[in-house]
Amino acid sequence: MAGEVRIERLITSGTFELDGGSWEVDNNVWLVGDDDEVVVVDAAHDAGTILAAVGDRRLSAVVCTHAHNDHVNAAPQVAAASGAPVLLHPDDLVLWKAVHPGRQPDVELRDGDVLKVAGVELRVLHTPGHAPGAVCLHAPELGALFSGDTLFAGGPGATGRSYSDFGTIIASLRHRLLPLPGETVVHTGHGDTTTIAAELPHLEEWATRGW
Repeated sequence: MAGEVRIERLITSGTFELDGGSWEVDNNVWLVGDDDEVVVVDAAHDAGTILAAVGDRRLSAVVCTHAHNDHVNAAPQVAAASGAPVLLHPDDLVLWKAVHPGRQPDVELRDGDVLKVAGVELRVLHTPGHAPGAVCLHAPELGALFSGDTLFAGGPGATGRSYSDFGTIIASLRHRLLPLPGETVVHTGHGDTTTIAAELPHLEEWATRGW
């Protein structure tokens, strides 16, 4: 038996760089799978740590929720070491090319795509705003959402830099994420997990404050 499907969290550290600025950040790297097969959501900063966590399991995909450097900087190295493809929504190629100009993603993610790992479905939701090609992964059987930088404990991802838009991220939250079941656990790109029910009451407050 391959064992129960589980969600594992790594925290890796490095810098986020965009628009000429650089900020120290801690990133959540999520592994979803069982004893035999796993996917990585956001290969951030430290390929060695990620590959060690994968271990001898088959890595079936390196999924990028968006292409800011702090979420994809280790993706090519993890892919090369494991043979797994890198998956990215094509609307984020402009950001990807700024980080990895000589290496294209392998597979285009599209809204409505269904990825399977260890018999569990991960449904792709295109949720632009923080980045044009931002996606989230909804795993209904696990009661889980992998939100990248679209939704955090306490509000939406930042939209003050290039290729981001506040009205767009609010629309993504209103129409794509916050209608999900309230008990859904939100596994974020940075910081603590939360739930849809905890964040839903604050949507209009965020929209009014404008960030």
